[in-house]
Amino acid sequence: MIYLNLLLKATHGQIFVQNAQTQFSAFSQDSRQLLPGELFVAVRGERSDGHDYLLDALQRGASGLLIEERILKVLPQHTLTSLAQSNTTIITVNDTRMALREYAAFILQEWHPIVIAVTGSVGKTSTKEAIASVLSSNFATFRSWQNYNDLLGLPLSLGRLEKRHEYAVVELGCDHPGEITQLCQIVQPHIGVLTNISPVQMQYFTNIEQLAHELLTLFSSLRKEGCAIFNADDEWTMQLLPRLAAYKKQTCNFLPFTPSLVQNIYTTWDSTQCTLPAPLHKDDGIQLTSHLLGQHSIATMLAAYTVARYCGLHHDEIQHELAQFQPLAGRLNPLEGINGARVLDDTHNASPLSTHTSLEALKALPARRRIAIFGDMLALGDFSVEAHIQAGQEAAHSVDYLITRGERAALIAEAAQQAGLASERIFVTSTHEDAARVVQSLLAEKDLSPTSVLIKGSEETRMEKVTERLMTNPSEAPGRLVRQTPGWKQIVVMRPDRPTWVEVNLSAIGNNTRRIKELVGPAVRVLVSLKADAYGHGALKVARTVLHNGASMLGVATVSEAAPLREAGITAPILVFGYVPPWQMREAVRLGITVTLYAPESALALSRAAQALGRTVKVHAKIDTGMARLGVRAEQTTEVMRLIHKIVELTQEGLEFEGIYTHLAAADSNDQTHSHLQLSRFQHILHLLEQEGLRPSLVHAANSAATLSLPQARFDMVRPGIAIYGLDPSAD
Repeated sequence: MIYLNLLLKATHGQIFVQNAQTQFSAFSQDSRQLLPGELFVAVRGERSDGHDYLLDALQRGASGLLIEERILKVLPQHTLTSLAQSNTTIITVNDTRMALREYAAFILQEWHPIVIAVTGSVGKTSTKEAIASVLSSNFATFRSWQNYNDLLGLPLSLGRLEKRHEYAVVELGCDHPGEITQLCQIVQPHIGVLTNISPVQMQYFTNIEQLAHELLTLFSSLRKEGCAIFNADDEWTMQLLPRLAAYKKQTCNFLPFTPSLVQNIYTTWDSTQCTLPAPLHKDDGIQLTSHLLGQHSIATMLAAYTVARYCGLHHDEIQHELAQFQPLAGRLNPLEGINGARVLDDTHNASPLSTHTSLEALKALPARRRIAIFGDMLALGDFSVEAHIQAGQEAAHSVDYLITRGERAALIAEAAQQAGLASERIFVTSTHEDAARVVQSLLAEKDLSPTSVLIKGSEETRMEKVTERLMTNPSEAPGRLVRQTPGWKQIVVMRPDRPTWVEVNLSAIGNNTRRIKELVGPAVRVLVSLKADAYGHGALKVARTVLHNGASMLGVATVSEAAPLREAGITAPILVFGYVPPWQMREAVRLGITVTLYAPESALALSRAAQALGRTVKVHAKIDTGMARLGVRAEQTTEVMRLIHKIVELTQEGLEFEGIYTHLAAADSNDQTHSHLQLSRFQHILHLLEQEGLRPSLVHAANSAATLSLPQARFDMVRPGIAIYGLDPSAD
């Protein structure tokens, strides 16, 4: 609850417009998520300015506005007039971010609850919530809102603090040096809890040791006679803590909790149990249980137990409250999945340690099959590649099937394959829909013994969208999954390299591919053209997407366009439409791509390259029926047959005659006369081949326009290009 008089006193703010409203239920900095009765704070960010949404906040029921004084000089006159006539309390300050910090520090001093600050690399929010839940059984306890834990979020959260609160349990995040010190200056903690130290947010830290020193700043910032509670199993904490303890031992208590010492650990799909031996508490044989899943959750339980005992609670009270504690959304939260699957929704965020613990939990829980779906792990700086490789190596020995979504996550797939997971059990995707679709196909039949599906990725990857598609009842998503507020539903998290960028909707590309496959039917294959980096859409991402949505072959203009696809792990057939010179033929054979031939001499050179490498290469012959670009001219039937006979002759010497095709020059025209002429010429060539029993398995002629409007041109395969990218192939 925010009282106007205290806000003005803390921030030295000025009233611009005042009405009878003198208290507000909370702060809100996002007009899309604002609830009636809240005070909207206009915050300037890197990509937007909250002052642009003042009128929107008023329309959504804001009881007040906190704005910067400078904005009054630049706002349009109609906006100023609307604000002045709004009958809403409006406060001006020099800087809204600083005003929030000033208010947070002031109100904690004014109402003086005992502040318990929780930080660490992983498990902060669950630990904060567990501590607050236990203390709430005996004390009026405030807990910081969700994971609002930085220099903006924590002060915003403290707008919900009330005078009645005896304890304030807050979470301190850290993504750059000095942030913990600044946060501690605001909250001045009495008790500090450090969960663990492992690589997270490494983009702004030189190394893990610098991060460790930053997190340990919490303990050096505790008030006199405060209490530092830490994980005695954590390597970095124990390595650096002795120096700090020597410095603070006269003014601070140090209380460890040691997960490795607990006994009788038992994990099910419903709970995790353990027994505390005598060294961990005064009463031997205490059993702790919570609905948290995974052995790593014992650290959360012990941290809450240690804090609660220090605050005077009896172990019976602690046991009872922990036994009621449920997993938070997006943090190894078990959900009912389609066809009897059990979904482990761990989509809140991802780091190397949390990925390791989630895989450990997946292995420990009973299941017939185990599937992991991983998005990118972000904000790891120079450690990013190593972290994804480690995740892949561990996944190889933990799961039966691995699905990845995203460019960095593809490294997990590559590492898993190198570590021994069979390639047919690994699926690399670029969209949420495709990742979910792979699992749906694996779960096509209901299992008598459930399949476990772990879903995890960094916040920006929005992997909860995969979870939603795999839930038995997706309508429950708003109450069960992370990032379900209106604000999150409307935004896409991006960090573009430049201030201008192009957004490619891969989901639309996937949908277009499926529609074309439905149109041509199961007997006709779909080859998608990826020329010119998929017409600027990104060949690798498009390739992965279309292959998951009905395409079975890819087309490129040159060998050099095919090479990156193969290097990225694309194993689907790739047809090179263009001319392959003799000096590139060995590379074409090495890459296992399909070559287009126009002349017997090229067939002979390709045969020699194939024999030199001891391989067989598939070839397609191209017939020019009227495009007048590449191919053997259809009217020169002798030359056409000479090429075909040479290819067939060389089938014992490294060549495989797989296909023949032509290209329609005017299929996008309303006048189909020329297209019909071309098809007639092509049919004549096919008739000649059939007479000699030489017609290959793949005959194709249809580009995007012909695929859509000329059914007789579809033959055995179609080659859509621009239609896949959402463009109408006909200008008429």
